[in-house]
Amino acid sequence: MSSRACTSLFVGRLIDAVPRICVNGDRITQGEETRAAAAYRLLPSEVCSERSFGHRYREANVAVLELANISKHFGAIQAVNDVSFTLQAGEVVGLMGDNGAGKSTIVKMIAGNYRPSHGTMRMNGAELVMHRPVEARQHGIEIVYQDLALCDNLSAAANVFLGRELRRGVGPLRILDYKSMYRRAGEIFKELKSETRPRDLVKQMSGGQRQAVAIARTMLSEAKIVLMDEPTAAISVRQVAEVLNLIRQLRDRGIAVVLISHRMPDVFDVADRVIVMRRGRKVADKAIAASSPEEVTGLITGAIEQV
Repeated sequence: MSSRACTSLFVGRLIDAVPRICVNGDRITQGEETRAAAAYRLLPSEVCSERSFGHRYREANVAVLELANISKHFGAIQAVNDVSFTLQAGEVVGLMGDNGAGKSTIVKMIAGNYRPSHGTMRMNGAELVMHRPVEARQHGIEIVYQDLALCDNLSAAANVFLGRELRRGVGPLRILDYKSMYRRAGEIFKELKSETRPRDLVKQMSGGQRQAVAIARTMLSEAKIVLMDEPTAAISVRQVAEVLNLIRQLRDRGIAVVLISHRMPDVFDVADRVIVMRRGRKVADKAIAASSPEEVTGLITGAIEQV
Protein backbone atom coordinates (compact mmCIF):
# COMPACT_ATOMS: atom_id res chain seq x y z
CA MET A 1 0.00 0.00 0.00
CA SER A 2 2.84 2.38 0.76
CA SER A 3 4.17 1.86 -2.77
CA ARG A 4 0.84 3.19 -4.07
CA ALA A 5 1.16 6.40 -2.01
CA CYS A 6 -1.54 5.25 0.42
CA THR A 7 -1.45 6.32 4.06
CA SER A 8 -1.69 3.31 6.38
CA LEU A 9 -2.42 3.01 10.10
CA PHE A 10 -0.90 -0.05 11.75
CA VAL A 11 -2.39 -1.03 15.14
CA GLY A 12 -0.75 -3.84 17.04
CA ARG A 13 0.88 -5.18 20.18
CA LEU A 14 3.80 -6.91 18.43
CA ILE A 15 6.57 -4.40 19.02
CA ASP A 16 9.03 -6.25 16.77
CA ALA A 17 6.68 -5.80 13.80
CA VAL A 18 6.55 -2.01 13.99
CA PRO A 19 10.06 -1.26 12.64
CA ARG A 20 9.59 -3.81 9.85
CA ILE A 21 6.17 -2.55 8.71
CA CYS A 22 6.69 1.17 9.33
CA VAL A 23 9.78 1.36 7.14
CA ASN A 24 9.25 5.02 6.32
CA GLY A 25 7.07 5.78 9.32
CA ASP A 26 7.69 8.92 11.29
CA ARG A 27 5.30 8.56 14.21
CA ILE A 28 4.49 6.02 16.88
CA THR A 29 1.45 6.51 19.10
CA GLN A 30 1.43 4.99 22.57
CA GLY A 31 -1.82 5.44 24.49
CA GLU A 32 -3.04 8.97 23.83
CA GLU A 33 0.39 10.36 23.03
CA THR A 34 2.07 10.64 19.64
CA ARG A 35 5.82 10.21 19.72
CA ALA A 36 7.82 12.22 17.23
CA ALA A 37 10.39 9.58 16.39
CA ALA A 38 11.15 7.61 13.25
CA ALA A 39 9.84 4.06 13.63
CA TYR A 40 12.77 2.45 11.85
CA ARG A 41 15.21 4.11 14.26
CA LEU A 42 13.65 2.65 17.39
CA LEU A 43 14.54 -0.63 19.02
CA PRO A 44 11.70 -2.65 20.58
CA SER A 45 13.05 -1.86 24.05
CA GLU A 46 12.99 1.85 23.21
CA VAL A 47 9.34 1.70 22.13
CA CYS A 48 8.49 0.43 25.60
CA SER A 49 10.70 2.96 27.36
CA GLU A 50 9.34 6.28 28.59
CA ARG A 51 12.90 7.39 29.26
CA SER A 52 13.97 6.87 25.65
CA PHE A 53 11.01 8.84 24.38
CA GLY A 54 11.80 11.70 26.75
CA HIS A 55 15.36 11.96 25.49
CA ARG A 56 14.26 11.65 21.85
CA TYR A 57 11.87 14.55 22.38
CA ARG A 58 14.85 16.62 23.47
CA GLU A 59 16.95 15.44 20.55
CA ALA A 60 14.16 16.32 18.10
CA ASN A 61 13.70 19.71 19.82
CA VAL A 62 9.98 19.10 20.28
CA ALA A 63 8.54 21.39 22.97
CA VAL A 64 6.09 19.72 25.33
CA LEU A 65 5.17 23.21 26.57
CA GLU A 66 5.60 26.62 24.96
CA LEU A 67 4.83 30.01 26.49
CA ALA A 68 4.62 32.77 23.88
CA ASN A 69 4.58 36.42 25.03
CA ILE A 70 2.74 35.59 28.25
CA SER A 71 1.69 38.51 30.46
CA LYS A 72 -0.39 38.69 33.63
CA HIS A 73 -1.62 41.77 35.43
CA PHE A 74 -3.74 42.21 38.54
CA GLY A 75 -5.36 45.59 38.06
CA ALA A 76 -2.52 48.08 37.71
CA ILE A 77 0.09 45.59 38.92
CA GLN A 78 2.04 43.87 36.13
CA ALA A 79 3.13 40.56 37.65
CA VAL A 80 4.48 38.97 34.44
CA ASN A 81 5.43 40.94 31.34
CA ASP A 82 5.91 39.37 27.88
CA VAL A 83 7.62 36.14 28.91
CA SER A 84 8.39 33.40 26.38
CA PHE A 85 10.14 30.07 26.83
CA THR A 86 9.85 26.40 25.92
CA LEU A 87 10.01 23.22 27.95
CA GLN A 88 10.92 19.84 26.54
CA ALA A 89 10.17 16.33 27.76
CA GLY A 90 12.87 14.92 30.00
CA GLU A 91 14.22 18.39 30.79
CA VAL A 92 14.66 20.09 34.16
CA VAL A 93 14.42 23.89 34.03
CA GLY A 94 15.33 25.99 37.05
CA LEU A 95 13.14 29.08 37.45
CA MET A 96 14.96 31.62 39.60
CA GLY A 97 14.44 35.18 40.76
CA ASP A 98 13.94 37.31 43.83
CA ASN A 99 10.64 37.46 45.71
CA GLY A 100 8.02 39.16 43.55
CA ALA A 101 9.90 38.44 40.31
CA GLY A 102 6.92 36.59 38.82
CA LYS A 103 8.04 32.96 39.24
CA SER A 104 5.00 31.74 41.13
CA THR A 105 2.62 33.62 38.84
CA ILE A 106 4.08 31.84 35.82
CA VAL A 107 3.76 28.45 37.50
CA LYS A 108 0.17 29.17 38.54
CA MET A 109 -0.72 30.07 34.95
CA ILE A 110 0.77 26.79 33.74
CA ALA A 111 -1.10 24.94 36.51
CA GLY A 112 -4.44 26.52 35.57
CA ASN A 113 -4.83 28.68 38.69
CA TYR A 114 -4.57 31.92 36.69
CA ARG A 115 -5.44 32.73 33.10
CA PRO A 116 -2.87 34.81 31.18
CA SER A 117 -3.91 38.40 30.46
CA HIS A 118 -2.06 38.21 27.13
CA GLY A 119 -0.12 35.62 25.19
CA THR A 120 -0.50 31.97 24.30
CA MET A 121 0.39 28.66 25.88
CA ARG A 122 0.82 25.55 23.75
CA MET A 123 1.29 21.91 24.71
CA ASN A 124 2.79 19.61 22.09
CA GLY A 125 1.99 22.29 19.50
CA ALA A 126 -1.72 22.62 20.37
CA GLU A 127 -3.02 25.79 22.03
CA LEU A 128 -3.66 25.32 25.73
CA VAL A 129 -6.59 27.19 27.29
CA MET A 130 -7.52 26.35 30.88
CA HIS A 131 -10.06 27.76 33.31
CA ARG A 132 -9.45 25.51 36.33
CA PRO A 133 -6.55 23.54 37.84
CA VAL A 134 -8.39 20.27 37.17
CA GLU A 135 -8.08 20.98 33.45
CA ALA A 136 -4.30 21.25 33.81
CA ARG A 137 -4.26 17.84 35.49
CA GLN A 138 -6.29 16.43 32.63
CA HIS A 139 -3.54 17.63 30.28
CA GLY A 140 -0.86 15.94 32.40
CA ILE A 141 0.33 19.02 34.31
CA GLU A 142 0.90 18.49 38.04
CA ILE A 143 2.18 20.86 40.70
CA VAL A 144 3.95 20.15 43.97
CA TYR A 145 3.36 23.13 46.25
CA GLN A 146 5.87 24.32 48.81
CA ASP A 147 3.64 23.18 51.69
CA LEU A 148 3.11 19.85 49.81
CA ALA A 149 -0.65 19.83 50.64
CA LEU A 150 -0.43 16.52 52.52
CA CYS A 151 -2.66 15.18 55.31
CA ASP A 152 -0.41 14.37 58.27
CA ASN A 153 -2.86 11.95 59.89
CA LEU A 154 -3.12 9.74 56.78
CA SER A 155 -0.74 7.10 55.45
CA ALA A 156 1.58 7.66 52.50
CA ALA A 157 -0.66 5.55 50.25
CA ALA A 158 -3.81 7.41 51.34
CA ASN A 159 -2.13 10.72 50.47
CA VAL A 160 -1.00 9.45 47.08
CA PHE A 161 -4.59 8.45 46.22
CA LEU A 162 -6.27 11.40 47.96
CA GLY A 163 -9.26 12.37 45.82
CA ARG A 164 -8.58 9.45 43.46
CA GLU A 165 -9.22 6.53 45.79
CA LEU A 166 -9.57 3.04 44.34
CA ARG A 167 -12.77 1.17 45.20
CA ARG A 168 -14.02 -2.39 44.88
CA GLY A 169 -17.44 -3.93 45.01
CA VAL A 170 -20.67 -3.38 43.11
CA GLY A 171 -23.12 -0.47 43.13
CA PRO A 172 -23.69 1.27 46.49
CA LEU A 173 -21.66 -1.39 48.31
CA ARG A 174 -18.36 -0.20 46.87
CA ILE A 175 -15.65 0.21 49.51
CA LEU A 176 -12.10 1.54 49.48
CA ASP A 177 -9.62 -0.93 48.03
CA TYR A 178 -6.77 -0.37 50.48
CA LYS A 179 -4.85 -3.44 49.32
CA SER A 180 -4.61 -2.18 45.74
CA MET A 181 -3.73 1.35 46.87
CA TYR A 182 -0.95 0.12 49.18
CA ARG A 183 0.42 -2.10 46.42
CA ARG A 184 0.39 0.61 43.74
CA ALA A 185 1.86 3.25 46.08
CA GLY A 186 4.64 0.81 46.98
CA GLU A 187 5.39 0.26 43.29
CA ILE A 188 5.66 4.00 42.69
CA PHE A 189 7.98 4.52 45.68
CA LYS A 190 10.13 1.67 44.37
CA GLU A 191 10.27 3.30 40.93
CA LEU A 192 11.39 6.52 42.62
CA LYS A 193 14.00 4.56 44.60
CA SER A 194 12.55 6.03 47.77
CA GLU A 195 12.57 4.34 51.17
CA THR A 196 9.06 5.65 51.89
CA ARG A 197 6.67 2.89 52.98
CA PRO A 198 2.98 3.02 51.92
CA ARG A 199 1.57 2.33 55.40
CA ASP A 200 3.65 4.92 57.27
CA LEU A 201 1.86 8.01 58.53
CA VAL A 202 2.96 11.26 56.90
CA LYS A 203 3.38 12.99 60.28
CA GLN A 204 6.18 10.51 61.10
CA MET A 205 8.11 11.19 57.89
CA SER A 206 11.18 13.27 57.10
CA GLY A 207 11.06 16.17 54.67
CA GLY A 208 12.53 14.04 51.88
CA GLN A 209 9.94 11.30 52.41
CA ARG A 210 7.14 13.86 52.34
CA GLN A 211 8.43 15.13 49.01
CA ALA A 212 8.44 11.53 47.75
CA VAL A 213 4.76 11.23 48.65
CA ALA A 214 3.91 14.48 46.85
CA ILE A 215 5.90 13.44 43.77
CA ALA A 216 4.36 9.94 43.80
CA ARG A 217 0.96 11.61 43.56
CA THR A 218 2.01 13.26 40.30
CA MET A 219 3.24 9.94 38.90
CA LEU A 220 -0.09 8.30 39.67
CA SER A 221 -1.69 10.54 37.06
CA GLU A 222 1.06 9.87 34.47
CA ALA A 223 2.11 13.52 34.43
CA LYS A 224 3.96 14.98 31.48
CA ILE A 225 4.98 18.18 33.30
CA VAL A 226 5.69 18.57 37.02
CA LEU A 227 5.96 22.04 38.57
CA MET A 228 7.87 22.14 41.87
CA ASP A 229 7.76 25.16 44.18
CA GLU A 230 10.77 25.34 46.52
CA PRO A 231 10.98 21.56 47.14
CA THR A 232 14.28 21.80 49.04
CA ALA A 233 13.36 24.69 51.35
CA ALA A 234 13.66 24.07 55.10
CA ILE A 235 14.96 20.48 54.93
CA SER A 236 18.30 18.95 55.90
CA VAL A 237 21.25 18.38 53.57
CA ARG A 238 20.59 14.63 53.44
CA GLN A 239 16.93 15.22 52.62
CA VAL A 240 17.90 17.72 49.90
CA ALA A 241 19.93 14.96 48.24
CA GLU A 242 16.87 12.67 48.36
CA VAL A 243 14.67 15.31 46.72
CA LEU A 244 17.19 16.04 43.97
CA ASN A 245 17.39 12.31 43.26
CA LEU A 246 13.58 12.23 42.95
CA ILE A 247 13.76 15.04 40.39
CA ARG A 248 16.33 13.04 38.41
CA GLN A 249 13.98 10.06 38.48
CA LEU A 250 11.22 12.20 36.95
CA ARG A 251 13.61 13.49 34.30
CA ASP A 252 14.75 9.98 33.42
CA ARG A 253 11.12 8.95 32.89
CA GLY A 254 10.77 11.65 30.23
CA ILE A 255 8.82 14.04 32.48
CA ALA A 256 9.52 17.76 32.13
CA VAL A 257 10.20 19.52 35.44
CA VAL A 258 10.04 23.23 36.29
CA LEU A 259 11.94 23.83 39.52
CA ILE A 260 11.40 27.05 41.46
CA SER A 261 14.23 27.46 43.93
CA HIS A 262 16.35 30.04 45.71
CA ARG A 263 19.06 27.45 46.37
CA MET A 264 21.70 27.97 43.70
CA PRO A 265 23.60 24.69 44.32
CA ASP A 266 20.41 22.65 43.88
CA VAL A 267 19.55 24.25 40.55
CA PHE A 268 23.07 23.84 39.19
CA ASP A 269 23.16 20.25 40.42
CA VAL A 270 19.98 18.99 38.75
CA ALA A 271 18.77 21.47 36.10
CA ASP A 272 19.55 21.48 32.38
CA ARG A 273 18.64 25.15 31.92
CA VAL A 274 18.06 28.14 34.12
CA ILE A 275 15.52 30.91 33.49
CA VAL A 276 15.99 34.08 35.53
CA MET A 277 13.11 36.46 36.26
CA ARG A 278 13.38 40.04 37.51
CA ARG A 279 10.43 42.38 38.08
CA GLY A 280 8.11 40.27 35.96
CA ARG A 281 10.45 39.98 32.98
CA LYS A 282 12.67 37.16 31.77
CA VAL A 283 16.26 38.40 31.80
CA ALA A 284 18.02 35.13 30.99
CA ASP A 285 17.39 31.65 29.58
CA LYS A 286 20.66 29.74 29.47
CA ALA A 287 21.99 26.21 29.58
CA ILE A 288 23.46 25.42 32.98
CA ALA A 289 26.75 24.48 31.33
CA ALA A 290 26.96 27.96 29.80
CA SER A 291 26.23 29.87 33.01
CA SER A 292 27.56 30.16 36.56
CA PRO A 293 26.15 30.87 40.03
CA GLU A 294 27.87 34.26 39.98
CA GLU A 295 26.20 35.21 36.71
CA VAL A 296 22.76 34.09 37.90
CA THR A 297 23.20 36.03 41.15
CA GLY A 298 24.08 39.14 39.14
CA LEU A 299 21.00 38.68 36.95
CA ILE A 300 18.73 38.26 39.97
CA THR A 301 20.06 41.35 41.76
CA GLY A 302 20.32 43.53 38.65
CA ALA A 303 24.11 43.78 38.68
CA ILE A 304 23.86 42.19 35.23
CA GLU A 305 21.03 43.67 33.19
CA GLN A 306 20.24 40.89 30.72
CA VAL A 307 21.87 38.12 28.67
